[in-house]
Amino acid sequence: MKTVFMGSPDFAVPALEGLVEARFTIPLVVTQPDRPAGRGRKLLPTAVKTAAAAHNLPVMEFGPGSRAAVTRAVLDTEPDAVVVVAFGHILREPLLSTPPLGCINVHASLLPRWRGVSPVQYSILHGDSWSGVTIMRMDAGVDTGPLLSQRAVPIGPEDTAGELLDNLAGQGADLLIHTLRRLANGSLEPRPQDDEGAVYAPKLTRTLSAIRWDRDVVTVHNQIRALNPWPGATTYLGEQVLKITGARPLSYRAGGKPPGAILECAEAKVAVACGEGILELTGLQAPGRKALPVEEFLRGFPLSAGMLLRS
Repeated sequence: MKTVFMGSPDFAVPALEGLVEARFTIPLVVTQPDRPAGRGRKLLPTAVKTAAAAHNLPVMEFGPGSRAAVTRAVLDTEPDAVVVVAFGHILREPLLSTPPLGCINVHASLLPRWRGVSPVQYSILHGDSWSGVTIMRMDAGVDTGPLLSQRAVPIGPEDTAGELLDNLAGQGADLLIHTLRRLANGSLEPRPQDDEGAVYAPKLTRTLSAIRWDRDVVTVHNQIRALNPWPGATTYLGEQVLKITGARPLSYRAGGKPPGAILECAEAKVAVACGEGILELTGLQAPGRKALPVEEFLRGFPLSAGMLLRS
């Protein structure tokens, strides 16, 4: 099967690797342009571009003003299908309807729940017990196309968004190959989504980062997990911003102190009062420093019982 691949971040790489390993013909890979990163703002390729280069696959960048050129290049390859994984752009006609098998998307949720660009983070933020991957045939809407296949994946109580994304990337790659093969042999019938159950997950921003300690311990814990690795959950100690990179509920009962109060600060343990319950911090990061386990963090940063963390 001849398949054009469109994707950009790490999440998309297992799907591309899966297509290569399954010996699909990939005449073209389309990805976002190189972007500045790090302190030196050096231009770096996307993870998909790097993976494509490792397999000597032709790559085309989708940048400002290049939509028409990319569309022509994709259609000129006469693909049986176009596979889209975390590409970052909405596809339009004639690209959507020209490939015989359609444009096939790997989405990191059990659609129609959590349409949009941040499904994994919002599933954890809202305390979902299950996530999963959906393979769908794309239409002109945002994650509204007919469903081809789905696989449910449990969300562990300590899973971060980064960890769950890694899991779903592998699951999605495996399900994609099975789905494409069934599409090719005509044994798979698309089914429409039920819009009544649709929930939207918008783009993440740093406005979600500030921890409100007056919330219950489960809600605060979910926020920390959902925003790890980006944009991170933050709190203030005086004028100092701290990022909390790891935590776990210590108690579900009120601690008898104001929300945000540090109740205990031992050699490897920091316990903080929430509106209801107590949260144990396991990882912290100061501005300009790397994230550290609490035990290492406390060696170079003074925290003590009685201090107050605030939003």
